Amino acid sequence: MPDIFLAPFSDGPSTPWMVFVRLLAALLLGMIVAWIYLRTTKSRELGSSFPITLVLLAVLIAMVTQVIGDSVARAFSLVGALSIVRFRTVVRDTRDTAYVIFAVVVGMAVGAHNLWVATIGIAIIGIAAFIMAAREKVPKNSEPTFLLTIRLGLGHDLDKLAGSVFDAHLGERKLVSVATAKQGSSLEFICETRLRPGGSPEEMIKALNRLEGVQDVQMQRRGFEESLY
Repeated sequence: MPDIFLAPFSDGPSTPWMVFVRLLAALLLGMIVAWIYLRTTKSRELGSSFPITLVLLAVLIAMVTQVIGDSVARAFSLVGALSIVRFRTVVRDTRDTAYVIFAVVVGMAVGAHNLWVATIGIAIIGIAAFIMAAREKVPKNSEPTFLLTIRLGLGHDLDKLAGSVFDAHLGERKLVSVATAKQGSSLEFICETRLRPGGSPEEMIKALNRLEGVQDVQMQRRGFEESLY
């Protein structure tokens, strides 16, 4: 490889050209990480923005690593500045968390001038991801996964109130979280669920809204940000 491309990954003072090459390398390697994710994840489970997030993470972490350099003071300053950011999106799958860490480490390696660490790591993890994806068993139920959010007034039991509707429309259901809403005047339940084959989310939500005690119902596809209804 020509020295003009190797110089940005050697120790020494940084120039604008070196920074540009490092960020470009982070962009390309981040795209490879996103490609591995897309190729090893079932199409029905894909999030609409997650692959783009992986690419941007690699570039951003490469930038942060160069800003910090060897300065401990900068590292603590950036931690304090970034601590004000709140991420409210729940990671859909633990495997997605691994890919987030994957993109972060790749960007950090490029920003720290360790290009070989990033490229060799991508090769090994990519091979492992493809092997695991090939050995993964396809679930019998091919229906997509949804997040069902139901808000009930206090004093109502979810299973007793909506159990018959769930049995008629849902194939399986798992409670994800329970929290108070409207300053403690109601309870909000979030369930991970799949519809029965041929089931209609619109009909199920209409049936739930007709129940006395149900204040609000939302249903969204796992990995997508916008509600379906």
